[in-house]
Amino acid sequence: MPLTLASLVHHTALRLTVRAGEDRLDVPVRWAHASELADPVPYMEGGELLLITALKLDAENPEAMRRYVKRLAGAGVVGLGFAVGVHYDDIPEALVAAARAEGLPLLEVPRRTPFLAISKAVSAAIAADQYRAVTAGFAAQRDLTRHALSDGPEGLLAALASQVDGWAALYDASGAVVAAAPDWAGRRAARLTADVQRLRERPAPASAVVAGPEGDDRDDRVELHSLGTGRRPRAALAVGTATALGTAERYALHSAIALLTLTTERSRSLHAAEQRIGAAVLRMLLAGQPDHARAVAGDLYGDLLDAPFRIVVAESVPAPGGVHDRGDTGTDALGALTEVVESAAARSGEAVLVVPEGERLVVLAADGGAAVTACCDHAAAQEAARTGGPARPLGGPDQGDLVVGLSAPAGPIAAATAYKQAGQALSVARRRGRALVEHEQMAAGSVLPLLADDAVRAFADGLLRALHDHDATGRGDLVASLRAWLSRHGQWDAAAADLGVHRHTLRYRMRRVEEILGRSLDDPDVRMELWLALKATSTDPAD
Repeated sequence: MPLTLASLVHHTALRLTVRAGEDRLDVPVRWAHASELADPVPYMEGGELLLITALKLDAENPEAMRRYVKRLAGAGVVGLGFAVGVHYDDIPEALVAAARAEGLPLLEVPRRTPFLAISKAVSAAIAADQYRAVTAGFAAQRDLTRHALSDGPEGLLAALASQVDGWAALYDASGAVVAAAPDWAGRRAARLTADVQRLRERPAPASAVVAGPEGDDRDDRVELHSLGTGRRPRAALAVGTATALGTAERYALHSAIALLTLTTERSRSLHAAEQRIGAAVLRMLLAGQPDHARAVAGDLYGDLLDAPFRIVVAESVPAPGGVHDRGDTGTDALGALTEVVESAAARSGEAVLVVPEGERLVVLAADGGAAVTACCDHAAAQEAARTGGPARPLGGPDQGDLVVGLSAPAGPIAAATAYKQAGQALSVARRRGRALVEHEQMAAGSVLPLLADDAVRAFADGLLRALHDHDATGRGDLVASLRAWLSRHGQWDAAAADLGVHRHTLRYRMRRVEEILGRSLDDPDVRMELWLALKATSTDPAD
């Protein structure tokens, strides 16, 4: 335990007598310092026992002593030792009264007790306390290491909570609570997710001290520490205590950080190896070799291939003038999506296959599982955040940079089809300015919105330009006549009625269309191209 004034008073060799501040003797003493300056405050750091003989003090002046003692207390001096029998046979009453009024402990030091003896006693006690703290810290380190090896992170957290007389929690890369000790701390730790996420935005290693979550029965002092050696933390540790950590507790905390960081980095290496296996499994599935894929997957991904799964293909689209930073996947949209998907799968105990593929990310996850749900929620949240309303085309200053395509449910035999579906959905999402499109949405919708593509519009304009040029001369209304005739499926009377002209007039106009375009309207492919061109060049292709 730390040295206090009470400890010095009870030190029989010092023979100190308390003259004021009897109720304040339990405060810790950081050092003992002798000074005869009239104002020693500029040289104080707080926590000192100041030793004086009053050589340069007007110790019998009540007003001077009130000012002197008030400055000492304000500077954090925890006690005043006055040597009697040097300049004063007894402590002047003015100094005693000022110390009592300020609540500053005042100790009488007898003539036969030199200040050096007090300084030595303080120094020896502080050294002994530090030695006990270091010894306790090493013991805590051994205990934490043993629990980490035998019980994993959960055991380490339990041991750490016991060492600091508080609680501890581990967060994953997404800021979700992975484990907590004691059990009741999980709910408390979950309310600090926003603080953990802010910590993750700072380069590692990073730490912060925050107040305990609102609504708790007690006010905790919570320390947050990032874990990992990369630019973005891979995890975070929270430790909540009623008071600031002492030396021994600080040793225990630093040991826990080191052990959890080693676990995190080891997990990163294992994750890289798993990712290489996952890439091989995916290649075999797409090559139509499900049996070989299952053999390679083994227990790692085997469960994933035994039930319907979905394939996700995602791209990160940079803002205008922007560039991707591929040095750390945690710094871009694909890295964030990876963290979200893998964290959701880990919390639910699912297997998930995540494979970087050039500028894309391919994810194979259980249909209806937590990973797919988290992916959809993440994309929806990003789209809502970037638009604040209906989806808009990508590339604007407010647009996000994540585009996701999601396949229909499939099995190992149909993996190649699912991959193609996800790629098609991704293309539609990019074209429509959506963060995510599911393949089922494409099948249930209409092909007409796809005509909004600039390349399709350019083709349509080129195909119909000669007809528009003809109509501009005032020699007929071939474009409107063609639209009416095609919309009536080539029925002359009905189309002529829509236009308000005789059917012979309409027949003449259709022959002129064939002559100008050099194409036969009897060809169904020609009629289809002309109809799509007319839709693509209208104000709204869906009209």
